[in-house]
Amino acid sequence: MIDKITQDLGDKADYLLNHKCKTIAKERLHLPGPDFVDRIFAPTSRNNRVLNNLDWMFNTGRLAGTGYLSILPVDQGIEHSAGASFAKNPDYFDSENIVKLAIEGGCNAVASTFGVLSSVARKYSHKIPFLVKINHNQILTFPNTYDQVMYGTVKNAYEMGAAAIGATIYFGSPESNRQIVEVANAFAEAHSYGMVTVLWCYLRNPAFKKDKDYHVSADLTGQANHLGVTIEADIIKQKLPENNGGYTALQMGDSSYGKIDKRVYTELTTDHPIDLTRYQLANCYMGRAGLINSGGASGTHDFQEAVATAVINKRAGGMGLISGRKAFQRPMNEGVKLLNTVQDVYLCKEVTVA
Repeated sequence: MIDKITQDLGDKADYLLNHKCKTIAKERLHLPGPDFVDRIFAPTSRNNRVLNNLDWMFNTGRLAGTGYLSILPVDQGIEHSAGASFAKNPDYFDSENIVKLAIEGGCNAVASTFGVLSSVARKYSHKIPFLVKINHNQILTFPNTYDQVMYGTVKNAYEMGAAAIGATIYFGSPESNRQIVEVANAFAEAHSYGMVTVLWCYLRNPAFKKDKDYHVSADLTGQANHLGVTIEADIIKQKLPENNGGYTALQMGDSSYGKIDKRVYTELTTDHPIDLTRYQLANCYMGRAGLINSGGASGTHDFQEAVATAVINKRAGGMGLISGRKAFQRPMNEGVKLLNTVQDVYLCKEVTVA
């Protein structure tokens, strides 16, 4: 398994597999493991029904019993338009194939919309944990606008048999205050029903694009994560960091933005992707809330990119990967292979926490 991972990483193998993290020591982290629910979640305010659903998620699929998660997310039919998402493989216009891919691919859960999951709930909601995405951005308004709005209720998700709900907040956007309140209330209600909560902690503001795209900076995404765990997200979904210094870039000239300590850049991070991702994890209460990174858009080097992302996440101390377009925008057997390839990173004992 390690030989295949090394081969997929190519000239990045030594850089990613042999990196030693000298910023935030792994001994400070709450790392994934078979006992994660008992060790980390059981002492919290979560009720036993939440613990049961967490345990179900952690013990489903090929990663069962490891403390790691592999989740298939397919909400792009709304977020990116169905045509843009499914034209490469029209089979996925049929909602059942989304759930079939998650099961065949050995995933811990399938994340999708109310419509997709409710359309096959009686057939599949007892076979694989359903993660219902309760809010979405829709891009049919002209000109396109970017806002996360609710598409259903927590009770709807509970009644279809969902194990978890998911939501997105566009941190940094003019609409973020409303979204924080909406999602915080939804998460509290979901916990009362016994469902797990997963938050897509995304940034959205035109000002974040300057000399670099700071929507994926470690400092800004790290703070988004910290806000996410504050409203009791059990699991944080975040894009892999690609740079750092979003706070300082936005303070150039006469502008003043946020608050930061220079030690974030001199002591707590380097420019290595594993160290940047570890800073994201540190903002998840040092791993008390799991960090799963997204797999990104589909391209010509999907398998290699997916392996690299998984290695970075695992070695940073993260909990897994949530990979959608790389899997469903190809024939099902290839999608299954890609999901299994990602899972192999978390099953490989030679890939250790840096």
